[in-house]
Amino acid sequence: MNPANFTRTGRKTEEYIFAVGTYKLLAFAIGTIGVFGFCNNIIVIMLYYRFKRLRTPTNLLIVNISISDLLVSVIGINFTFVSCIKGGWDWNSATCVWDGFSNSLFGIVSIMSLSALAYERYIRVVYAQVVDFPWARRCITHIWLYSLAWTGAPLLGWNRYTMEIHQLGCSLDWTSKDPIDASFILLFLLACFFVPVGIMIYCYMNILYTVRMLRSIQDLQTVQIIKILRYEKKVAVMFLLMICCFLVCWTPYAVVSMMEAFGRKSMVTPAIAIIPSFFAKSSTAYNPLIYMFMSRKFRRCLLQLLCSQLSWIQSSIKDRPLARSIERPIRPIVMSHRRGGERPKKRVTFSSSSIVFIIASNDVHHLDTTSKSGGMSSEGIQVRPL
Repeated sequence: MNPANFTRTGRKTEEYIFAVGTYKLLAFAIGTIGVFGFCNNIIVIMLYYRFKRLRTPTNLLIVNISISDLLVSVIGINFTFVSCIKGGWDWNSATCVWDGFSNSLFGIVSIMSLSALAYERYIRVVYAQVVDFPWARRCITHIWLYSLAWTGAPLLGWNRYTMEIHQLGCSLDWTSKDPIDASFILLFLLACFFVPVGIMIYCYMNILYTVRMLRSIQDLQTVQIIKILRYEKKVAVMFLLMICCFLVCWTPYAVVSMMEAFGRKSMVTPAIAIIPSFFAKSSTAYNPLIYMFMSRKFRRCLLQLLCSQLSWIQSSIKDRPLARSIERPIRPIVMSHRRGGERPKKRVTFSSSSIVFIIASNDVHHLDTTSKSGGMSSEGIQVRPL
C-alpha cells in the first residue's frame, strides 16, 4: 500500500479530490443511509423475535440479510462518514483493511442470502417441498463460511485491501496487474456476483413458468388452489423485487470495478467511482421497506407492536395518581318510591370503580355500602365498567 494514502494530518483545500460542499453533501447522504439502515433493520429483527408467527425458515433467511445490512450500517459506513466530514481518508492502513474486509463480507452475505431465498421459493413452488429450520440454519452457516473464505483470501496474500480511487473507503485492489491478483478478481466476480445472479434468474424464471402453467390447468381451479397460487406468487414477487433492487444498487459498482480491473481505469474518475459505491451501500436501507409494504404479516405485526406501545403509554398515564384525589362516597342518583302492592324499590348508585344496583324491600333513605344491612332485606348487584 502507498503510505501517502493514509495521512492523519490536515489537508489543504487544493489537495481535496472534491469540493468542500460536495464532501458535506456526501456526508449527509451516507449518514442518512446509515441511520435508515440501522433503524429499519432493527425493526425487522425485533419483529421476528417478538412475534412467533413470523418465525419461519424463510423469514430466518430474511433476518440474516437484515443482520448483515445492520452490520454494514454500524461498521461499514462509519469510516466513510468520518472521511466525508474530514475531506478524505483519515485512518491508518489496518483500519483500511478492516473497512474493505467488513464491507465485502457483509455484501457477499446479503447476495448469497438472496440466492438462498430464490432457491427456497423455487423448490417450494416447482417441487412443492417445504424447508425446515435445520435446513435454514445450515444454509446460513454455509453462507457465512463461503463469504469468509472469499473475503479472507486477500488477508492471506491473494490480492489485498487498499484505498479506492475516491479515497473515502477501501476495497479490493481492482487495478493490480499481477497475474495472481487478477486471477482472484476474476474468480471473485464469478463466484460472488455472476453465479448468485444466475441462480436467481434461473429460479425465478422457473417459478413464473410453473405458476402460469398451474393456472392454465382447469382441473386445479379450486378456491383453495387459487388462494395458494396467489399467495406464492405474491411472496415470489416480493423476493423478486428485493433481488431487482439489490442488483440495481450493486451492478453499477460491479461494472466500475470490472472497468478498473480489465483495462478501463482511465475512464473511472473519483466522481464516477463514488456514486456506485454509495449506491451499493444504500441497499442496506430499502430491504426492510419492501418487507413492510409487501408482506401482510410484517405489516400487521408492526401495527400490533406500535399499538401495544401506544396503549402502554396511555395506560401508564392513566395509572398515575392524581394530585389531591378524594374518594367520593357512594350516593344514590335514581330512586323509585314503593307504592301499595308494587315491586320493591330500586336504587342505582355510583362509586369510583363500579355501578351498584340495590333492590330493597323496605324504605331506607341512606345507603351505606361499608356496613352490613341491619333491618333491611336487600339484594345487591355490582357491575364493573369495562
